[in-house]
Amino acid sequence: MKHLFTLLPLMFFVASCSIIGGPDGYFPEKKYDFLEEEIEADITLPSNLESPDTENHYPVSDPSNLENVLEVPKPRQIFSSSGDSSVQLRRLGELMWIYIETLPSTSWPISKNYWDTSEYDVIKADPVSGEIDIDFSQSSKLQMRVEHGIKEASTEVFLYKINKISGDIESDPEFVQMEMEKMIDYYADSLSNFTGTSLAAQNLNEMKKAKIFTEDGMTVISLDLNFDRAWSSVSKALNAAEIVTNDRDRSNGTFYVSFAEKDERRFRLFGGRSSNDNTQNNEFGQSSQFEITITHENNKSYVRAISKNGNIEESELLLSKINESLS
Repeated sequence: MKHLFTLLPLMFFVASCSIIGGPDGYFPEKKYDFLEEEIEADITLPSNLESPDTENHYPVSDPSNLENVLEVPKPRQIFSSSGDSSVQLRRLGELMWIYIETLPSTSWPISKNYWDTSEYDVIKADPVSGEIDIDFSQSSKLQMRVEHGIKEASTEVFLYKINKISGDIESDPEFVQMEMEKMIDYYADSLSNFTGTSLAAQNLNEMKKAKIFTEDGMTVISLDLNFDRAWSSVSKALNAAEIVTNDRDRSNGTFYVSFAEKDERRFRLFGGRSSNDNTQNNEFGQSSQFEITITHENNKSYVRAISKNGNIEESELLLSKINESLS
């Protein structure tokens, strides 16, 4: 009897849960009701009303035209074994280079010392041109080129295997990658202990691959790159600068992007108005449509930005953001 009185409250509690939360209770479970829903016909607009005009800010290309389009991949990166991101091995197709976040005048003495202490003999080392020739075999030599990178105050190091008789570059990507992977560890270790610079290689600091100039009143970025690498570099810069790419047409060298200055965007998201906000064109998203074009002429690539509303200042600001993010 004593146990019966003990069980009565428990039985009452269980029965109450069933009444309150069961299928027939006051608060029935509904999270699976959607499985029993039936698909209804689409809502149609009454005949006396018209659909509002809309602009497609994110057009999708016809899939039938995309079968033969090949997107150039972004450079693959291999970091030094120490995890130092300031030294990376990058690759685009068969082209490989070492990216170093320091000036060429600092990279030059480290590069020369690498070969001076290697098993190979140095034939020539020219700090003015940034070239080091190494005697590799009876028929081939290695040539290292130390160049200023796309990014400000950066170095790009290239290594080629060259036929001694013809002077042609021999394709041997496996060997080049293996040798460069050794070099990135050497650079990473050396940079942490090296504080000097080469006065003889100071001119390499001025040979920048990315330069800005004005053409017919418009700002242009000049890149000492072929089209493939310029396209890949600009694509990477857009991502790094958090600039929205709505579409791209590589065959015509064009990116279609949306862009607004961060401070301006933050203010408008809360419904405010900037000091020069005097037209509806300044609402977020409407005045930030651009075409970024890349053309290749005379071994150089040129990057231009055209604002949809013809605002030259906005185009200059966009190009400035891209230039800052190039690497």
